[in-house]
Amino acid sequence: MFSQQVFMQGLGLGASLIMPIGAQNAHVIRTGIRGRHVVLTVAACVIVDISLIALGTSGFGALVASSPGLLAACRWGGAAFLLWYGLRCLASSWRGGAAPGLAHGPQGPQDLQDPQGGPAKGGAHKALAAVLAMSLLNPHVYLDTVVLLGAVGSSLALEHRHSFTAGAMAASLLWFSLLGLLARRCAGVLGRPAVWRGVEALTGVTMLVLAGLVLRA
Repeated sequence: MFSQQVFMQGLGLGASLIMPIGAQNAHVIRTGIRGRHVVLTVAACVIVDISLIALGTSGFGALVASSPGLLAACRWGGAAFLLWYGLRCLASSWRGGAAPGLAHGPQGPQDLQDPQGGPAKGGAHKALAAVLAMSLLNPHVYLDTVVLLGAVGSSLALEHRHSFTAGAMAASLLWFSLLGLLARRCAGVLGRPAVWRGVEALTGVTMLVLAGLVLRA
């Protein structure tokens, strides 16, 4: 039985976990600024998220939450990844320069290209590998989707679980689609060196704060 109220609860909780700047979001923003393989990147993020949400709400999330060993591994692994990524972003902000994959010409940010006029780096398979690595090697993604959303969803009555899961999945679909579109539309602004340094600094600080919160949880 579909419940609009429970759907909205899943949508709200899912959005609150997905929307803060994180490794996936930063990668989508970078891809949007480059203007290459944006749809592929967004689709991969959504598919990974909805698969993990489904796994979590099926009961695996509650199993992980009830296992101190697994939960500790997720917590420490997620904190280590966030710490590394945050320091990496802060170092990039300190060094300065253009956004990744962009050069600045007379008309503003432009995609870097090779001498034959093609993209500077990689094709669709490399873009897919990059987004999968950013998603699946980030333990914080598992904490959000499998553990937190999964624990809440699997605690609901069976007739409401599907509504909650659908809401959480809808949050992922809407957010990543909107983020990719906005990043592409705002590439001219976000690609400016000063603005990108601010994005990197904000991302780095957010990652360090999240690492601390994960360790304190």
